[in-house]
Amino acid sequence: MTATISHTPEAYAPSNGMKLCYDTFGDKAQPTVLLIMGLGAQLILWDDGFCERIASRGFHVVRFDNRDIGRSSRVDVPVKLDFAELIQKQMTGKPIESPYKLRDMAADAVGLLDHLGIKKAHVVGASMGGMISQEMAINFPERLLSLTSVMSHSGNPTLPPPTPEAMAVLLAPPPATLDDYIAAFQKTWRVLRAGEFPADDGKDVKIAKLAFSRGLNPMGVARQMLAIFASGDRRPRLANVKTPTLVIHGDVDPLVRVEGGMDTAKTIPDAKLVIVKRMGHALPEELWPEIVDAIVDHAKANNA
Repeated sequence: MTATISHTPEAYAPSNGMKLCYDTFGDKAQPTVLLIMGLGAQLILWDDGFCERIASRGFHVVRFDNRDIGRSSRVDVPVKLDFAELIQKQMTGKPIESPYKLRDMAADAVGLLDHLGIKKAHVVGASMGGMISQEMAINFPERLLSLTSVMSHSGNPTLPPPTPEAMAVLLAPPPATLDDYIAAFQKTWRVLRAGEFPADDGKDVKIAKLAFSRGLNPMGVARQMLAIFASGDRRPRLANVKTPTLVIHGDVDPLVRVEGGMDTAKTIPDAKLVIVKRMGHALPEELWPEIVDAIVDHAKANNA
């Protein structure tokens, strides 16, 4: 590793009627890697060290809080989630009402690129961020140099569901106090990592405290979840994507099962699939070399 590449101070970008909180790593003259995080996850879930590794390989790295989480704008529309009803509507193809959809979140990301004066970027999305990245490739293909969809899926309603343990942490009631939030955060990531990763366990308390202080938003997470359901099956549109695509997925992912990654790679023409052994629904430090190498190699192959 080279010397540490620290991130810029957090700043705000007006975008698509929102205000997005972001920071960056590395030289802005280099090609940009835009990192998009998942459901209820703040920009800090892209670990500083992970971002530094990408930046040290010759890239300008941008990470941000999606709408409705962290320090970005909130959409003040109350919603109520009924999962049984949502799944029934999803399986029967009935429309699902939502204050916004994943396409709107993709437009947010494009607005951030506009604010930063970036014409094209390598877009890397994790989980819901992978879905948002796919929507960028569908709706704004001229803004992508490449797409990397990590631990995500195509919106195919017939994919295997999460494990009962992963579903339980996903649907757990939001904790009210810092101590309760730290305990819930630790439990959630023990389940999602699906293995022993002591370096990451050791960082959980610090990250939980930072996430709590930056801004939780349980109703916002509910709206994000609704956006996923309301956005439907992307396969017909993904079949027309021409952006060079890499799909990365863990073989023991308990939340978005490995079939989700396989389905995405099968649907997008000429997509490459990398299945990472021992990887759950997380980016553990021990596996960074393999994950970062895959992201960087794909980006460098498509820098033109």
